[in-house]
Amino acid sequence: TAEEVESLLETSWAALPVVYEEEQASTNQTAKMLAEQGASHGTLVVAERQVSGRGRRGRPWHSPKGSGIWMSILLRPQIHPMSASMLTLVAAMAVYDAISSRVEGCAIKWPNDIVIGGRKITGILTEMSTEMETISYVVVGIGINANMTEFPEDISRTATSLAIECKKPVSRSLIVASFGHYFEQYYEIFINDLNMSSLKDIYESMLVNKGAEVAIIGKSGTIRRKAVGINDEGELLVEDDEHNITAVRAGEVSVRGIYGYV
Repeated sequence: TAEEVESLLETSWAALPVVYEEEQASTNQTAKMLAEQGASHGTLVVAERQVSGRGRRGRPWHSPKGSGIWMSILLRPQIHPMSASMLTLVAAMAVYDAISSRVEGCAIKWPNDIVIGGRKITGILTEMSTEMETISYVVVGIGINANMTEFPEDISRTATSLAIECKKPVSRSLIVASFGHYFEQYYEIFINDLNMSSLKDIYESMLVNKGAEVAIIGKSGTIRRKAVGINDEGELLVEDDEHNITAVRAGEVSVRGIYGYV
């Protein structure tokens, strides 16, 4: 419930307003509506069930009642719109820390998916509203497969949950509160630098792709490269056979493992 989350957040992000509704079309949609109505920076929207949850490229996100964590955080950062995509990486780091202490084998698949054993457990979708070269607000939506024990057939091979990996249910409110605690820390560092320079080493230590061969899927086809890390802008650095390094930007391509999702 909202009261449970708020009480747990008192020891982390104390001023965080929580908006809880049992059923929502999507928490991102609710957060954007609240943003247009003047809701404050840091507002956290949480739902028991989403009926229209979605991920990147408009793909539907399976979000049944009572078994997952469906939340969105409203931010009003004073940054250039081109920098907003890095907030997705910042959120991924906070989710990683919130769940990695509860289960082994947790990692980030660039740029923002959290995976365990090559299967996706978390998806993050960032949306923003801009005016000229300023940001009105950013909404970071996060879906975490917490206590599901089965998935639709179309994603059953690539998805997992904390309950499956831990072999027992987990406390969803504790994970939400833990996320708020870590996100506050990482967000303050990011806003101070306005890039990933101070967070890069930490992010790379969580990155499952680092040192791995990846398939980069773009409009012109698929190429294979070795992932070597990220740059200060959060772009994935990849190396070809002649040791030339180039940067890949999230949103322009998809990155997969050579033999699977990771």
